[in-house]
Amino acid sequence: MKTQKVWFVTGASKGLGLALVKRLLSEGYKVAATSRNADALRKETGVESSDFLPLEVNLTNDRSVREAVSEIIAKLGAIDVVVNNAGYGQLGTLEELTDEEARKNFDVNVFGSLNVIRNVMPHFREKRSGAFFNISSIAGFLGTFPGWGIYNATKFAVAGFTEALSAETQSLGVTATIVYPGYFKTNFLLQGSLHTAANPIEEYKEARDLEVMHSDQIIGNQPGDPEKAAAAFIKVAEMEKRPLHLFLGSDSLGMAHTKIEAIENDLTTFENIGKSTDF
Repeated sequence: MKTQKVWFVTGASKGLGLALVKRLLSEGYKVAATSRNADALRKETGVESSDFLPLEVNLTNDRSVREAVSEIIAKLGAIDVVVNNAGYGQLGTLEELTDEEARKNFDVNVFGSLNVIRNVMPHFREKRSGAFFNISSIAGFLGTFPGWGIYNATKFAVAGFTEALSAETQSLGVTATIVYPGYFKTNFLLQGSLHTAANPIEEYKEARDLEVMHSDQIIGNQPGDPEKAAAAFIKVAEMEKRPLHLFLGSDSLGMAHTKIEAIENDLTTFENIGKSTDF
């Protein structure tokens, strides 16, 4: 009989986070989940159980996160798997977005996850085991989406610190996985999860065209199934050897191969210039 792992999932009131929490509870795992509204989380899951701990946490506040981690360990006994899922999309070209808009997106998407990692790691170090799944996006691997620059940058940052985390914790029995989802049929593309620029500039045709494409064509036609993504998370978490890079969805895999081919092409085409800078 496998040990009943304790999962800690942030941003769990909707989308992939909610699908994962529901699946975990149905399969008998203990789950702590965060949202900006714990009552909404209870309502969405429809579960009242001693194995489920819904928490109202301000992830951008280190003290709030530290208190939540202590409460989870006290009430559920441990933390075994962390899914840093909380975040939101920020649309707008680099010229359009204000410093405040950009920093707020980094606060939630990057520093929120760093607060969780910082406060969970002492527990993982003590028991010399644990798994992090940090949710990036295919936009954190392939960044050529006009009007998504700041969001892309936050997701590239998630990938960057997760790669470092995997190397830092190698001898501690702790793993770190970057998850690159493609488009999943969730409410991510709706208002609330997706913010637009307060001061748009019409001349940015490519950015405006992509915004229209997302609102008119992609919403409702996303290829990814959140239920299957939840099953994939659980399957990988139960593996002895977990990947550093996990691409979810055929669209994500396709875009990743496109990026890799482009890099290989640039490496080959400009190799002589690159090598010309050596002493």
